[in-house]
Amino acid sequence: MPSQMEGSINTVIKIFHQYSRRQDHHDRLNQREFSQMVKKELPNFLKKEKRDERAIKDILEDLDTNGDKELSFEEFSMLVARLTNAAHEEMHKHTHKGKDHEHGPGFGEGQK
Repeated sequence: MPSQMEGSINTVIKIFHQYSRRQDHHDRLNQREFSQMVKKELPNFLKKEKRDERAIKDILEDLDTNGDKELSFEEFSMLVARLTNAAHEEMHKHTHKGKDHEHGPGFGEGQK
């Protein structure tokens, strides 16, 4: 049985492949697949950041380090790292700092 972190990593990989297998190259996300994945899997991030289709395209272009208009898993993993960091910062936004600090809600937590 995987640990909680191992299970979370497995989930990220499965979600990538759930969308990358829809069209063309089965181990890359094209623009349409990426947009579908962001809208379905990151709705609270989109709402919070007031993201639209142009912003999603800009995010893909920023992550697409080799300029092929698709995301490899390595390029996609940078999104996961950036979102994890942003969620961590969000959790600390309205809480006290220090040794016994607390965490507030992250993306999607405590929202209706």
